Amino acid sequence: MNIFVINSGSSSLKYQIINPDEESVLCKGQVDRIGIGPILIYKYTKDGEKKELEENIQADNHEEALKEVIKKITDPNIGVIKSLDEIHAIGHRVVHGGEVFKESVVIDDQVIEGIKACIPLGPLHNPANLAGITACFDLFPNKKQVAVFDTTFHQSMPEKAFYYGIDKDYYDKYKIRRYGFHGTSYKFITQEVAEKFPDVKKMVVCHLGNGASVCAIDNGKSIDTSMGFTPLEGLMMGTRSGDLDPAIIHFLCKNENISTDEMDSILNKKSGLGAFSKISSDMRDLWGKENEGDARAKLTINLFSYRIMKYIGSYIAALNGVDAVVFTGGIGEKAYYVRERALSGFGYLGLKLDSEKNKACEEVISADDSTVKVLVLGTNEELMIAKETENLTK
Repeated sequence: MNIFVINSGSSSLKYQIINPDEESVLCKGQVDRIGIGPILIYKYTKDGEKKELEENIQADNHEEALKEVIKKITDPNIGVIKSLDEIHAIGHRVVHGGEVFKESVVIDDQVIEGIKACIPLGPLHNPANLAGITACFDLFPNKKQVAVFDTTFHQSMPEKAFYYGIDKDYYDKYKIRRYGFHGTSYKFITQEVAEKFPDVKKMVVCHLGNGASVCAIDNGKSIDTSMGFTPLEGLMMGTRSGDLDPAIIHFLCKNENISTDEMDSILNKKSGLGAFSKISSDMRDLWGKENEGDARAKLTINLFSYRIMKYIGSYIAALNGVDAVVFTGGIGEKAYYVRERALSGFGYLGLKLDSEKNKACEEVISADDSTVKVLVLGTNEELMIAKETENLTK
């Protein structure tokens, strides 16, 4: 069974064809700069060898981009399937499901209207996600499609965790509350831990990449998470500020004479690691500069790691204890120095790292006598989408 997994952005379309039973990827790729001179990147395996094709294509919208993708995946010379009949169903990443969607769903007209209703909550992402869905309905009229939402995993959060300390009328009127994101990743990691470490029930998971968040999970359910009404809240990230005093926004708008729209762009795109360090938003670049003796790079990494530490500590309290701390995502899986600093404040719990295992990025990096497991696990959101799609379309 092959699942076509689609992740549509405002000017991009990422895709994979996945066999969820074998957990194998037949091909993957992306189309960038849709409508502004797109580039198609197609990665596939032919005759046992991994290959990559990159070329400029003509695509003014997502449907035209998808047509170009279909040409590649069915091309007799470079394709991985003979016809679209070999695709069983299509799974879409949808960023914001609001309170409308509590789980993944097969897409119909009612679901499309529900995704549209969540556009005010996800104005940058949901319209692009809908563009991909609409294009697939036109090009795959007989295939079932499934929407997998970033937010649904966190719908288990209790009221005390998702409300904000503002007039509740704003929730009643605009549904302003904590939603949380990275839910597909957290669900995948939760299942991985349950399979490999069945004794772990309470865990704090740190999904650390260009976008970064932390989640407290108790018996497979999210009870709190650092991202909130939008993905801006929480940890310092590649280009996002994360938590800050809300009064700073008014102060800067007034003193710098900038609009709230400009301020929103600053907080999302011109803050975080890149803006603070004045070096790079890429953790690898910062680590390289720290090793050269750059004080600002070191301070930036310390600031990033310290915020992770604070969230881990607060979520251990929220869980009333913890069995494991789990790291995933590009930074979480590879940056041993971030893990080391983020966990340096938990000796009182008996949490101990094995320095060599941590530097080697092994799966279990806690010391043998540590009272808390520390794990490093790869996430796979696309595989999770494929499995969700398969389960709903069998």
